[in-house]
Amino acid sequence: MKLHWFLPIVVLLPSPLRGSGPVPPARIATVVINPSEVTPLHLRPEFDSVIRMPEEITSVILGSPESFKAEHNEGEPTYVYVKPITRDPAVSNLLIATKSGAHVTLELISDGAAGGSPTQAVDFLIEYRTSHGFLVGPSPTVVSTAAPPHSTKPDISNGTANIASSSAVDEEYAQQMLINAPLWTHWEGNQIETSIGEVRQWNNQVAVSYSVLNPSDQPVEIVPPQIQIAGRKLTKKKNKEGKGITSDQLEIREYRLSKTRLEAGERVDGVAVFDRPNFKQSTEKLFLQIAQADQVDHPILIRLPFTPVVATYSR
Repeated sequence: MKLHWFLPIVVLLPSPLRGSGPVPPARIATVVINPSEVTPLHLRPEFDSVIRMPEEITSVILGSPESFKAEHNEGEPTYVYVKPITRDPAVSNLLIATKSGAHVTLELISDGAAGGSPTQAVDFLIEYRTSHGFLVGPSPTVVSTAAPPHSTKPDISNGTANIASSSAVDEEYAQQMLINAPLWTHWEGNQIETSIGEVRQWNNQVAVSYSVLNPSDQPVEIVPPQIQIAGRKLTKKKNKEGKGITSDQLEIREYRLSKTRLEAGERVDGVAVFDRPNFKQSTEKLFLQIAQADQVDHPILIRLPFTPVVATYSR
């Protein structure tokens, strides 16, 4: 009697994996903190990216919570976890501040979950470090796209134009710090008070000096300054103003800010330089925008002259 053996054949089929698709190249980078620079952070759906700061983080401000998620908890005081929550391409910004007053600004960029082989590397880890002798706010040299008149000769040995510490911007900043008793303005609903110093113009750029005071008994954080031009749309009826409000942010070329965290009774000084538009509508006005980190949706708007005094500086 013949015995017939039947051997079962097992066919191994690949099981579907979560987040299947081409794996993007990864990148791990170390960045030196520079408050005047924006760090691009490339993200991808289904991947978490980590940002590590050199000290305890006190605030995290996310521009678009509908497109991105940023997580920070007290158990990991120096880490922020970021990821896209939409599969569509998206762009936003992220501001991180630390207990010493240092802050960094990141541009969040997600190319979405489109098919094909990804070529852009995903930033798995961005680690920030302080440079030797780092001081929050003004630094010995800052990158600038336009040097004011009578400034020292730019140093272009490293491929970028650096204005030396004796530049007109630093001059304005130093003058603002020397004001012993600024005239403070109280703003209802805000913990801080503000004072505007000199507003000067060279060529088509405007420099505005200011100070911020925390008169309360609790610490407060402020975000970097912004410049806004706002007005009302005119109706078709002559000399009648409509209800529509227009508002645009102007690019800040440079700024100095001694720190972003104000302890009880503490004062900080700053200077912001921006490109003034050549013209505006009659209803539009220029504002310096200062905001507390815990209420950026209710900023302080300080009216600025559209045609300020022309600056003159001595060498």
